[in-house]
Amino acid sequence: MKSSRAESGAGQGAQAGQVVLLGCGFVADLYMRSLAAMPSITVAGVWDQDADRLRAFCDFWGLPARASLADLLDRAPGALVLNLTNPHAHFDTSRACLQAGRHVYSEKPLAMTLKQAKELHALAGEKGLMLASAPCSALGEAAQTLGHALRTGIAGTPRAIYAELDDGFIPQAAYRKWLSDSGAPWPYEDEFRTGCTMEHAGYYLTWLISWFGPVRTVVAASAETIPDKEGTGPFAPDLSVAMLFFDKGPVTRLTCSITAPHDHRIRIVGDKGVLSCAAAWDNAAKVTFARRLTLRRRLMEHPFPRTLRLPQPTHPKVKRWGAAAMNFMLGPAEVLEALHQGRPCRMSNDFALHLTEVTLAIQNAGETAGAQSMTTTCTAMEPMPWAR
Repeated sequence: MKSSRAESGAGQGAQAGQVVLLGCGFVADLYMRSLAAMPSITVAGVWDQDADRLRAFCDFWGLPARASLADLLDRAPGALVLNLTNPHAHFDTSRACLQAGRHVYSEKPLAMTLKQAKELHALAGEKGLMLASAPCSALGEAAQTLGHALRTGIAGTPRAIYAELDDGFIPQAAYRKWLSDSGAPWPYEDEFRTGCTMEHAGYYLTWLISWFGPVRTVVAASAETIPDKEGTGPFAPDLSVAMLFFDKGPVTRLTCSITAPHDHRIRIVGDKGVLSCAAAWDNAAKVTFARRLTLRRRLMEHPFPRTLRLPQPTHPKVKRWGAAAMNFMLGPAEVLEALHQGRPCRMSNDFALHLTEVTLAIQNAGETAGAQSMTTTCTAMEPMPWAR
């Protein structure tokens, strides 16, 4: 397939609300659950190199299977490609789609190395294409509520942030019983090889970068604390702790693990009190503010924090499935809308690249990396219209 042919229609299908799914493993079912809440977006085709998985997925959801990647792109000129392949395949598959002149929305991570991510970013820029990366929960109601609270100074000047993405002692979980709607098993070997930092850090990094803009310096450490995981290694670190220094934001500590007890809190400590959210994977999670007070000489946060809410409606919600209640299609919908309106995308190419660099710096820090200066940058994200 010649790229000139694809480029000529690069935005047409996307502007019409069409997507194609590249890969139909475990995460693809979560996208399909979210699509049920987004009737303006249609799936124009699906392809996976595993023929049995492709058949099971398309039969379950009633979607058209394609014979190859070239067939997938040819049969839906201009449709936005949702790259839902395994992480180690993201670079090759996204590059092939970009070379064919197609806009790409990639599941996290954008690539497994910074060199690869920069190559994809340069290729997208050269061809005038959008290259966005999950996760998209920064567009969700909880993140946008916290962003609004920061902009309006409810807690005063933010001084420090503690963010936790600990998932429990996952190697002892019943993960072999975790099946998606269409029957795909949770890819435990791939998850352990990719690592919880690459898989999960973005859920709070995107929130933070959307509010404060680029990270200037990462000071992190990472380690493998559980060496005998099931499957074929080598396995990635399963615990990381990072201090993030922003150009225009408070110092943040971010922890990721599949070792420590489940904790998905984020706490923003300001001059007047503390903003909190306890569930990173719930778009509609409660956001609270506890003002600081002195009671009988004791300094404390108010024991009955105030719940903060944005005017409704905000965005389509999805029901909880497993540990998450997230609309995975908020990101693709933002890309499609930006193409249709001819405006900059909130989930920009620069945002995707910077998110990848910061994540890789944390994941690969090890014991001796020390302070790492970031080489990429991006701008803070424009708030959603309903959160201004």
